[in-house]
Amino acid sequence: MASRTQKGIKNSKVAMLYYILSMALGFISRKVFIEHLGADVLGLNSTAQNLLGFLNLAELGIGSAIAFTLYKPLAQNDHHTIREIITVQGWLYRKISTIVAIGAIVLMCFFPLIFKSMDLPIWYAYASFGIYLYSSLLTYYTNYKQIILSANQEEYKITYSYKLVLLFQTFAQILAISYFANGYIWWLVIQFVFSTIAAWNLNRIIRKDYPYLRISLSEGRLLSKKYPVIIQKVKQLFIHKFAGFVLTQTSSLIIYAYTSLFMVAVYGNYMLIVNSITMMFTAIFNGVTAGVGNLVAEGEKKHILDVFEELFSSRFLCVSTFVFCIYKLSASFMTLWLGEKYVFEDLIVIEILIIMYIVLTRTTIDAFISAYGLFRDVWAPIVEATLNLSLSVVLGYYYGIKGILLGVILSLLIIVKGWKPYFVFKNAFHIPYTSYVLMYVKHLLVFAASCFICNTCYKYILINNVRNYTDWVINSVIVFCTFSIVLYAFMYTFIPGIRMFTSRFIHKK
Repeated sequence: MASRTQKGIKNSKVAMLYYILSMALGFISRKVFIEHLGADVLGLNSTAQNLLGFLNLAELGIGSAIAFTLYKPLAQNDHHTIREIITVQGWLYRKISTIVAIGAIVLMCFFPLIFKSMDLPIWYAYASFGIYLYSSLLTYYTNYKQIILSANQEEYKITYSYKLVLLFQTFAQILAISYFANGYIWWLVIQFVFSTIAAWNLNRIIRKDYPYLRISLSEGRLLSKKYPVIIQKVKQLFIHKFAGFVLTQTSSLIIYAYTSLFMVAVYGNYMLIVNSITMMFTAIFNGVTAGVGNLVAEGEKKHILDVFEELFSSRFLCVSTFVFCIYKLSASFMTLWLGEKYVFEDLIVIEILIIMYIVLTRTTIDAFISAYGLFRDVWAPIVEATLNLSLSVVLGYYYGIKGILLGVILSLLIIVKGWKPYFVFKNAFHIPYTSYVLMYVKHLLVFAASCFICNTCYKYILINNVRNYTDWVINSVIVFCTFSIVLYAFMYTFIPGIRMFTSRFIHKK
């Protein structure tokens, strides 16, 4: 049987390949979309997705609660318990799908008011929202079973069976928009067809690998009483996931409220870069998260602490490298890709990257919160969401996009970077919080030193006037290689976690 490390590495390799392809197609698709359909249509699509996100609030927490409950029976190969837990999930999701569908109908009644300032036909809003609603309902009716693959560190199977189909979908949409009349209608049809095919293929793989997973939703209500921990964790997780929703879904809506669909599209261009990297990291480390759940179930405290430091250091290395590269390279890339009018000023880019850094580095703490089932601090996400919304609205009124993003950053610093690590170290690890603070300070110091050294060198070795993609690629290679090597060298010298991670990766143990 493959070890946790071996499974994690396999998931990471497949995820990396997928997201390189996905990112490339995403940039091409967005450029084609803007050129043939316009920035307003692109902004409309982003807004429709965010509106649907409000309806999907009802789901928040179920997937994580089910994953937490599955770790032990998967480790024990208890098919009967696994089937019952997935049945409870299916039963809950069926109820959620009804709530989402009713909410969607009600929300669409207000579309003429919501999109009254839009210079597009109103059916564009209904069509965009409807296609995203269909994809969302597929998750509730069929795709929810993929949780067993995630919990069992088999994320690569989701990539092969589901996400690969979505790559072909994007490619087909690029061709349709570029060469067919009524490109937007073709975009909608292709989205519908490929979403259906992807869902069917995913469930085909699950039926093949887990033939015992025959779900009878009629048993769901009774089984939910047998597993009260699921309902308990769902209630706690709902509040926690709500804060994450506020972070990811409301910024674009507030930007739209204060500015225009064009500015939403410009913001979305940067978020395409950020989200592509975020999804890549999520996929790479998702399999590792399941491994953390299995590790905690074994209960070896010293091993748990060592793995925490390894994961923290390795993610810090990767995330810091990408954040630095985006800062140095994004302006020239945006100019080449879409034009100078789509380039944000430096301060806004820095704010976006700070948010990206916090979101990506928080995953280490979040993995151990999930593994230990520490969801009882329900006040924390309420405070985070309240701060996020109120500060973004108030600061956005006075400072525009810069103020909106600053509100997000302040809420994340207080709860995600302040409270959450303290909560884990006190209630899971039972060691002083100061040990975490000292570890973090060491990481920040080596990052600052790396930035200083590299920025000094770049004055002499980078191409200052980037005229084409060749120049940009040359700069990218220089920035990525030099910064990653310098940061890794500093971390290997001063950070024990990166030395342990290097040894584990080499020996795959």
